[in-house]
Amino acid sequence: MAADVEAADVAELRNLVARTTDANVGELAVAELADRFSGLLQFGTAGLRGAMAAGPNRMNRAVVITAAAGLAAFLTKEFGHGTPRVVVGFDARHRSAEFARDTAAVLVAAGAEVLLMPAPGPTPVLAFAVRHLSADAGVMVTASHNPAADNGYKVYLGGRVVTDAGQGAQIVPPYDALIAGEIALVRAAKDVPRAESGWTVLGREITEDYHAAVATLHDGEPRNKLRIVTTSLHGVGGVALARALAEAGFTDVVPVEEQAEPDPDFPTVAFPNPEEPGAIDMALALAQDAHAQLVIANDPDADRCAVAVLDPQYGTYQGAETASSQGWRMLHGDEVGMLLGWDAAERAARAGTGGTLACSIVSSRALAAIAARHGLAHATTLTGFKWISRTPDLVFGYEEALGYCVDPEHVRDKDGLSAAIAVAQLANRLAAEGRTLLDRLDDVARACGLHVTGQVSARFEDLALIESTMAALRTSPPSVLAGSPVDSVRDLAEGLDGLPPTDGVVLLTADDTRVIVRPSGTEPKVKCYIEVVSPVDPDASANTLSAARVAARDRLARVQADVRAAALGL
Repeated sequence: MAADVEAADVAELRNLVARTTDANVGELAVAELADRFSGLLQFGTAGLRGAMAAGPNRMNRAVVITAAAGLAAFLTKEFGHGTPRVVVGFDARHRSAEFARDTAAVLVAAGAEVLLMPAPGPTPVLAFAVRHLSADAGVMVTASHNPAADNGYKVYLGGRVVTDAGQGAQIVPPYDALIAGEIALVRAAKDVPRAESGWTVLGREITEDYHAAVATLHDGEPRNKLRIVTTSLHGVGGVALARALAEAGFTDVVPVEEQAEPDPDFPTVAFPNPEEPGAIDMALALAQDAHAQLVIANDPDADRCAVAVLDPQYGTYQGAETASSQGWRMLHGDEVGMLLGWDAAERAARAGTGGTLACSIVSSRALAAIAARHGLAHATTLTGFKWISRTPDLVFGYEEALGYCVDPEHVRDKDGLSAAIAVAQLANRLAAEGRTLLDRLDDVARACGLHVTGQVSARFEDLALIESTMAALRTSPPSVLAGSPVDSVRDLAEGLDGLPPTDGVVLLTADDTRVIVRPSGTEPKVKCYIEVVSPVDPDASANTLSAARVAARDRLARVQADVRAAALGL
């Protein structure tokens, strides 16, 4: 408490200490204190992320000031007598603006030039600013799609610190460890120097420049009568998405009004992640009522993009994760990755510029097939855009968790706004031919095989159970999944195909079904990523493909059941 900087946080801790002697809640208070003081909130390749509360193992001003001091010390060592430039952004969550100002104050006091974003905004705009302003580092205060109680702290490096293909991307080793080492040397937040002023608040021009960059993606095609329903899930992307769509020529756009304005309490969703069941139900209902052709949803910091379509066949699919009674469904992240990957590959092939398509190891293998079909290179990376976005000669990158990079020249990160434009334009071009995004997925299946993906996950309150689950999988992996023998078991901790070691296990069956099991990097979960692949005749009819999808989803459901029992013990 003596080292803290915020009176409200000190009062919170005093109250918690006082409750330890209460006969009714004392045991719980002691456990809570033990957890809050179990160590400093870990700084890693995802930066910081956690619940907002007092104590070193939570997100609060003292922890943010300590992190900023560590980043400042790292930059000082990198530059010697030079002056690093840092751009700082923030979303509309509780305390985000406060954490951003503290970061600016610490960095200025340490001798950095700090450019502060003018208002709460999307993460992609901050990622754009890092490259556009030749910043040596960037900080984005956001917890992305986490619950309302959380906040976080993403760090980007560029400018003169990172000069290769990863310039402007989120940190990876060894930078995370170097910054964490400097953070560990900070003794007390109250002793960290903080300037009262000296940073520059950017003007509207940074937003204008971002939208000008998005405009370079416009295809110039005539716009059809495409009605689009949008939602920002109470995040900061609503205005930016509306503007981007309007400037791309899409004027028939219907937002979910109840979710359009930023609200840090996320009142209409239990979990503000479009991947979570129920999160986009209001958008799907509005799409049904408004007779829309497309739904686009961003997560609260607008770096992810979810897409939903009306699928008349969806009721026949087995093992479907999310569906509406009227046939609206959200496309899986891999499906959108295939759509945008194929689109990007076609453009690169026509231009003759070459390049690389990249996706994370847990994403579908379809992107590799798409790249090969168009004469492009393909790269498989570790999970996370910090790895995908630093792929040399990147043309397009994606991860199955709804992250897409369609403009790596300007944004070396996932960008839910530019991805939304790419999806809308593709849907528009297909509509001109009397076709839909689902028809394009059929095209991809005929060319590259049918790839159907899904997940199984388990949440653990006791983090030790995550380690024991992974250990058990390594020592006693399943021998059969959905009737097909497991032919190969690969431990990602030993490295795979040139990738750095990471915690995970890959299972491959005789019928080419793949299962990857790994702990989540941001949640107390073990996740299992499943892919079923079925050969498809290049001349297969729509009905044949529909039957093949039903069969593939049935197999996926059986694999999911076996994975729950054999890998997760559920």
